[in-house]
Amino acid sequence: MKKLRWLLEYVVFRVLTCLIGIVSVKQSVRFAEFLGWSFVHLLPRKWTRYEVAATNLKTAFPDYSDLEVEATIEKMWVHLFRLVAEMVQFPRKLHLENYREIMSFRNRGEAAQALNSGRPIFMLSGHFGNWEATTATFGTFGFPMGIVARKLDNPYLHRWFVRTREVTGHRLLLKSGGWDGITDVLSARGNLGLLCDQDAGRRGVFVDFFGKPASTFRSIALMAIENEAIVLLGYGVRQPDNFDECRWVRYEVGCETVIDTKTIQSDDEVRSITEKYSQALEAAVRRHPEQYFWVHRRWKSIPRKKKRDKEKAA
Repeated sequence: MKKLRWLLEYVVFRVLTCLIGIVSVKQSVRFAEFLGWSFVHLLPRKWTRYEVAATNLKTAFPDYSDLEVEATIEKMWVHLFRLVAEMVQFPRKLHLENYREIMSFRNRGEAAQALNSGRPIFMLSGHFGNWEATTATFGTFGFPMGIVARKLDNPYLHRWFVRTREVTGHRLLLKSGGWDGITDVLSARGNLGLLCDQDAGRRGVFVDFFGKPASTFRSIALMAIENEAIVLLGYGVRQPDNFDECRWVRYEVGCETVIDTKTIQSDDEVRSITEKYSQALEAAVRRHPEQYFWVHRRWKSIPRKKKRDKEKAA
């Protein structure tokens, strides 16, 4: 029964991706706008985790009015639907011959210097912007990565996403059971792509994210220190549409910070590195809050001391 459900999900998904593949970019944008509006104004809010997103936005931007929160959440859904459409359309749109029409780069020199250093590179980002476009760009320019990701429950969908991500030369490494692959990449002084804004539970290192402690995995900083890696916090954000000049979507691919693990001087190097890349991600998100995945429960875990104080107060 489960296999049949997975197959039906995959068939529906592939039909939708085929439709997305044949429509124009402008038409896919209009469809994403309709879906985003529907998720906020038509569907029950408990289905779309509206309250989770609203609470997160109020935490990050306490001065936002209810109308600003609602508008940002609607734009977030539009962004996410566009992200899926762009994953389908990207392989036939971006080439070395036309990248100047589509891509602009921020702090390109710093990133290029790090990538050509001959040292392992940790390329970090968050649930922000079009992370699929960012990884595809690096693959197109000859900087393949080992991308660490979770295996999808649906095996048919998982295989599709693996093919999509590896078409530009990347290698997908599963969080569960992918340690050997990660070790191979680092031993070869290669590039490792990771999302760095996932809740790590009570055992994570708590660093401020938008002024509130957020549990973050220690393993990123620990592996970077052990392998003397350079850590980049990057992003790929969609720029305002101007279909009169360009029929495709434009992106800014940026490097927000470069962290050299050899130069960290701190009694707690893991915390210092984690704080630096978390602050860099926050700075990038502040410029484009509508392109962040606010339904992700970033502040789910509570530091033990605060949890004890909360329990005593209750």
